[in-house]
Amino acid sequence: MPLERLEAERFRGLAPCSLDFDPRYNLIVGPNASGKTSLLEALFFLGRARSFRTRRLKALVRHGEATFQLVGAVRVTAGAVTLGIRAGDDGAEIHVGGQRVRSATELANHFPAQIIDPEIHRLLEDGPAQRRKFIDWGVFHVEHGFLTEWQRYFRALRQRNAALRAQSRGAALDAWDEELVASGTRLAAMRSRYLEQLTPFLREAGQALLDLDVTLAHRAGWAADQSLSEALKASADRDRRTAVTHAGPHRADVVVRVDGELARERVSRGQQKLLASALTLAQLRLQDSLAPGRTALLLDDPAAELDGERLERLVGLVRALPVQLFVTSLRGDLPGLGTPGRRFHVERGVLAPA
Repeated sequence: MPLERLEAERFRGLAPCSLDFDPRYNLIVGPNASGKTSLLEALFFLGRARSFRTRRLKALVRHGEATFQLVGAVRVTAGAVTLGIRAGDDGAEIHVGGQRVRSATELANHFPAQIIDPEIHRLLEDGPAQRRKFIDWGVFHVEHGFLTEWQRYFRALRQRNAALRAQSRGAALDAWDEELVASGTRLAAMRSRYLEQLTPFLREAGQALLDLDVTLAHRAGWAADQSLSEALKASADRDRRTAVTHAGPHRADVVVRVDGELARERVSRGQQKLLASALTLAQLRLQDSLAPGRTALLLDDPAAELDGERLERLVGLVRALPVQLFVTSLRGDLPGLGTPGRRFHVERGVLAPA
């Protein structure tokens, strides 16, 4: 479901624009600080209702304005579906097909976009929360019922923590334990199945980019030799003292190893970027194998920080992906990706076909 058009108003430093895209390869060229990354950010926001650069909606609004607006048209079998977001300090209002919706997941269903940018190494460097978000994004697109289970679990977790703060005991706490165990066990099983599906694609990408054997291990959020029910009982006294639940999928992590060693202890910063890129490309390949033609990749200045050989390897893998591409570059063409279907030039926030 490629994105056919984007209209942006009052978004960061971008001038108002209406852009028509190629279903395969779109190249955005311009000098540093010209607005290339802001365009990718607008595209990412259209698919996720959040930025990959900041949590503050106000930072996305053009100086002196109260809100920004993004409108996109996504090609579907029967025609096109319109996606729209108006956002500012008061939050975001989302529309899909002309109807207001409550959840950003409606956007993700129509325009599932991933990004590889110069900060992608944070997927490995930062804490487990980053990796949980990454994996849950993938599980959402391949496991029917994941979102419902995820919502059930975190609703039960909030209620259990509230009961702990209220120093509840007995039946009041047991009721939430039962719900937490049921939904948490299913949620962890979905994540584990997803990682098993992802690993073959990751090993291929790891070999292609780094000549290394890359593997993943799921830490569910409690001891491997216990059930979640047993883990909650074992941590019951600690939970009551701190009024926080310590065992469960909200504490999960994904351990990445290269040639059998922990990735963070083995690879350099440049290799971390390639390894995180391999994870993203593997995720896109898995998603496309299950639902062809539904994904997009935003590639922000791939030539930055990569030498010629590594860039060539990355571009080779990207070109083989059957996804819609949005690529930024300081120069005209990116060797290896072929001829862009649409080319844009950006200067001081003004975008125009080139």
